Amino acid sequence: MPQVALITVHGMGETPRDYAAGVFGELRTRLGPALRERATFHSVYYQDILQKNEQIVWERVDRGGTVHYDGLRKFMLFGFADAAGLENRKEDPGSVYELAQGQIARALLAAHVANPANPGLPVVFLAHSLGCQVLSSYIYDAQKALGGGRATAGIWRDIDAWSRPALGRLLTDREKHFLSAGTCAGLVTTGCNIPIFIAAHKEMHIKPIAPPTALFHWLNLYDPDDVLGWPLQPLSAGYRSLVEDRTINAGQGAVNWLLKSWNPLSHNSYWQDGEVIEPLAAMLRRLVS
Repeated sequence: MPQVALITVHGMGETPRDYAAGVFGELRTRLGPALRERATFHSVYYQDILQKNEQIVWERVDRGGTVHYDGLRKFMLFGFADAAGLENRKEDPGSVYELAQGQIARALLAAHVANPANPGLPVVFLAHSLGCQVLSSYIYDAQKALGGGRATAGIWRDIDAWSRPALGRLLTDREKHFLSAGTCAGLVTTGCNIPIFIAAHKEMHIKPIAPPTALFHWLNLYDPDDVLGWPLQPLSAGYRSLVEDRTINAGQGAVNWLLKSWNPLSHNSYWQDGEVIEPLAAMLRRLVS
C-alpha cells in the first residue's frame, strides 16, 4: 500500500501532457524495488487551458511578421502569456486561475481515492517555475477558506459550488482536508518565480502558506544563472522561517551542459539534474522508510 504521494505541477511555456514521465522514472530507479511500490505518482496538467490560444497567436506572428530568435521568442510568448492569463480577472467564475486550481484538486482527489485505506496519506509536491506560484496560491486559498476566512478567487471561494458540477457530488470533510493539502509533508520548488508575483506588494502583505503538517519541509532549488528562478527567504520573515533555499547548477549533468548550466536556458533543466532528483528522492525515502 502506498505510504506517500508525489504530485508534480509543471511550469510556464509549451508543455506536453507526459511532462513528468522522466522524473517519475528516475525516482523509481533511485528508490529501488523495496521502496518504489510505497510511492504513488500523479501529475497536474493545466497547460491545455492556455496553449491553444497561445499557439494561434504564435502562428499568426510567425507567418505574418519578421522575428528572430524563434525558440526564445516562443518560450517568452507561451511563458508570459501563461502568467498573464492566470492572473487576469482571476476573480471571475470560470477564470483560468480557477480552472488551473481545479486540475490541482483533481490530482489530489485521484491520490486520495486510490488510497482509501490511508486517508492521511502524506503528499509531497514538486513544482516548477510558474507552477510554484499556481500551487502556492492554491494552498493559500484553501487554508484561508478552511480556516474561517474567505478566498476571493479560485475553487476555494466556494468549494461546494465547484465540486457539484466538476465532480458531480459534494466533497466530504475528509476529502476537503486532503484537497487543501492538509497532509502535505514536503514541497520542492525549482526555478520558482513567486517573487515576480509579489514584488509590488508591501512587505506586511507578503505571507507564505502555513506549514500544513508538523513534518512539512519546503526546499527551494534555484540556479543563480536562471533569471526566472529566485530565492524565497529574502521575501519576508515568514518565508525566511519556512523555506530552505539551496543554489544548484541546473543542467550540469546534461550532455550539452556547457550550453545550459551557465545561462538562462538552465530554467528548463532542473528536473533532469541530480541536484534536484536526489533531494526529492531523499524526501520520499524519509516518509516511506
